[in-house]
Amino acid sequence: MNLRDCHNFHDFRRLAERRLPGPIFNYIDGAADDEVTYRRNTKAFEDCDLVPNVLRGVEQVDLSVEVMGQKLALPVYCSPTALQRLFHHQGERAVAAAAAKYGTMFGVSSLGTVSLEELRKAHDTPQVYQFYFHRDRGLNRAMMQRAKDAGVQVMMLTVDSITGGNRERDLRTGFSIPFRLTLAGMLQFAIKPRWGLEYITHERFKLPQLDEHIDMSGGALSIGRYFTEMLDPSMNWDDVAEMVRSWNGQFCLKGIVSADDARRAAEIGCTGIVISNHGGRQLDGSRASFDQLAEIVDAVGDRIDVLMDGGVQRGSHVLKALSVGAKAVGLGRYYLYPLAAAGQAGVERALGMMRTEIERDMKLMGCTSVSQLSRDNLRFR
Repeated sequence: MNLRDCHNFHDFRRLAERRLPGPIFNYIDGAADDEVTYRRNTKAFEDCDLVPNVLRGVEQVDLSVEVMGQKLALPVYCSPTALQRLFHHQGERAVAAAAAKYGTMFGVSSLGTVSLEELRKAHDTPQVYQFYFHRDRGLNRAMMQRAKDAGVQVMMLTVDSITGGNRERDLRTGFSIPFRLTLAGMLQFAIKPRWGLEYITHERFKLPQLDEHIDMSGGALSIGRYFTEMLDPSMNWDDVAEMVRSWNGQFCLKGIVSADDARRAAEIGCTGIVISNHGGRQLDGSRASFDQLAEIVDAVGDRIDVLMDGGVQRGSHVLKALSVGAKAVGLGRYYLYPLAAAGQAGVERALGMMRTEIERDMKLMGCTSVSQLSRDNLRFR
């Protein structure tokens, strides 16, 4: 199987599984506890049917949207995800270049493996900087100032990760950064030598957003310990309100699930929220993003931009979310599997496939622009 044989999300997933050592594949593929929320994220879309209209003259279709002041050529964007150069040596460079090719937004994580400054200089497309709230308030201020100095347009604070989720696949393999592998985990690396060769023949793995704060040598702080030791579980709405005021620009909270929290985000001046359960990787049994979308759009959709992510595998999933009222839809595993499978070429192919699916499905729905999508086009089972 190669890239030409990949025609959907599942094909990319299979190719990534073939190319990645087991511990790294399962880091992408896994979720918390029994992975119930992970599965429900996609299943939720299956419980909603599209009701198309015909004879509407759909020769030309406009897929563009405006999100938090950013004009996107597509109603999807590449959500910020951590550790991308572990999956492929090109990492965030590949994702940023692919997003730029298709005129959409991409995110850089504070646990990213390429600096936000490099990516900001390389591409004019909208860039989100995703960060966590640390016990060290000086570090929080420094990270925000660094993003401002780099020219980042949108700050995205992740609020559902004050501690790490119980990801049992990682516990079984011993996955951590630096590697602390079990014997079975080490064997998985041994049988995938191509990944190891690429890893050691390219630039040293690092976390440039946090290099000054996390020692990646010898007795380094693992990613798991980063969540349990450096992040601040005492974070509250007053803390976030202060950050919103300090940033004084487009500020988004990622990890909102309740309508009450969405209202609070609007009240303190956020310009956007992402309905997200972290891809099912944090609190298992939490509500699927699409299941919660209508309630939150009804609560705050006229005040702030509501985005969502989680479980998106098809263009039809995107249309359903847009029809409910999402301004745009975040992709995570959808582009990570292609990244792992083939680097930039893989991400470009995946985004191209998504654009084709959305455009085709828009025509089949009888819509020439995203603004024409509405709940009138949906029926929930």
